[in-house]
Amino acid sequence: MSEESFYGVTLTAENNAVSWDVLSNDEDYPRGQKLIIRQVLLGAEAKEDEFNVVEVHTVKDNLKIPIAVLKAGETRACNPDIEFYETAVTFKLIKGNGPVYIHGQNIKDEVEVVDMEDEETDDDDDGEDEEDEAHAQAPPKKKLKMENNADGKNIKNKKK
Repeated sequence: MSEESFYGVTLTAENNAVSWDVLSNDEDYPRGQKLIIRQVLLGAEAKEDEFNVVEVHTVKDNLKIPIAVLKAGETRACNPDIEFYETAVTFKLIKGNGPVYIHGQNIKDEVEVVDMEDEETDDDDDGEDEEDEAHAQAPPKKKLKMENNADGKNIKNKKK
């Protein structure tokens, strides 16, 4: 099971860097945590003919790469749909005054608690499981192939 929440930040000339940190020592989410960036938008008050470049820096891979180049009057939004799994990330406006809005999802994978009583009741139906497995292993039946003849009528061809 996982917990999902909205993630959103604003980058401007005054506040040009924002970090997201993974909760590495959190006992509630031992299976991991990831950040998914769905969209990067340029604000309506951005200056005409000014490029706004958003760069991401990942700590785990020590990677610095631009993820969006936006310009008022040309490109106001991009949908990068990128995931950052188990790494701290810093978003930085390296060129332009913004504002640039970044949003996506923060997903935290939780540990599932399994009730032992439910597992025992599943083991009681062993006979039915064997029948299902045998049926699943049976080869699929051949299908008839349908073709159109010159008159536009369907004819059936049997496979040999």
